Amino acid sequence: MAHIPLGYKIVDGCAVVDEPTVEQIKNTYKYYFEGKSLINAAKEAGLCMKPASVKRMLSNKKYLGTDYYPQIIDKETIEKFEKEMTRRADALGRLNRKGIERNSTVPTVFHFQPAELTFADPFEQASYIYSLIESEE
Repeated sequence: MAHIPLGYKIVDGCAVVDEPTVEQIKNTYKYYFEGKSLINAAKEAGLCMKPASVKRMLSNKKYLGTDYYPQIIDKETIEKFEKEMTRRADALGRLNRKGIERNSTVPTVFHFQPAELTFADPFEQASYIYSLIESEE
């Protein structure tokens, strides 16, 4: 059986709205739009979740309604959430991270001398081999 999103419960094989939980979800949106972080918005609404879970919950398109799940959030709320997430990520410099140069002082080319000794203990052998590694730089 697939996972049932928070805010719904199954009654006689049909998904129905779980009102107390839906209030918590709506309050989480409200507190997030007021400026709280994902985790603090969820805590304020009475939910104990990790930030990634809160983000996944607030991004859930099933809340817009499907053939199986009734609608609990309007499209404008989810669009507003996505815009706010993007705005905050941009303000923190989390967009376009691939263009940032990385520290290039870490050597990436190595060579080592042939092993002259062998040990019965594999840990001693590995330690010896690692001691032979030299950086190309």
